[in-house]
Amino acid sequence: MKKVISFDLDGTLVHGQFGDMVWHHGIPENYSKKHGIPFEEAQRLIIEEYASIGDANLLWYDVEYWLSKFGLPISSHELLDTYVNHIEVIPHALDVIRVLQERYRLVIASNAGRIFVEKEITHAGLTDYFEHVVSATSDLGMVKKEERFYRMLAANLGISIGDLVHVGDHRVFDYEVPLSLGIECYHFNPAAESNGSVINDLRELLGRL
Repeated sequence: MKKVISFDLDGTLVHGQFGDMVWHHGIPENYSKKHGIPFEEAQRLIIEEYASIGDANLLWYDVEYWLSKFGLPISSHELLDTYVNHIEVIPHALDVIRVLQERYRLVIASNAGRIFVEKEITHAGLTDYFEHVVSATSDLGMVKKEERFYRMLAANLGISIGDLVHVGDHRVFDYEVPLSLGIECYHFNPAAESNGSVINDLRELLGRL
């Protein structure tokens, strides 16, 4: 029997709208105000800057880097606190977690920066269900695209790689990479048709594990 289930956070346990509001609304809005340009223009410029880095780069996830780069007069905590009301749990996530907690050790393994992770799990009421919470980018200085992330995760939990199950919504980071290591993994994609490796409802986990 598997011992540990690791979950991605954004787009898997909580909706991605909180991060979207911070990155695609909050930062552009502050940039717009600072430079006196229309919000839409600021948003376009900011998103182009994000794209020039890409989500395989650590800087993509570093809100302090972007606030400094754009010279914005707002703290990261103040920025994130503006949008905490957008933190929303994915349907059925809590029900599924409560059931799985009785049978498995549960952990969160996210690419999001630690400041995002802490805000989200606290406001989503997830704190008490997970024995270990990892921000790959903040805690380990890497992105989950690297196989060594999953090896380190298993080692830090004191288990073999074969005792780990991973669930997440990113096709590469949460499915293809762990699958290459022989990890049992499930790609959470609500828009896709369910099959052996794809689930579109977290309740499906209860019948597959």
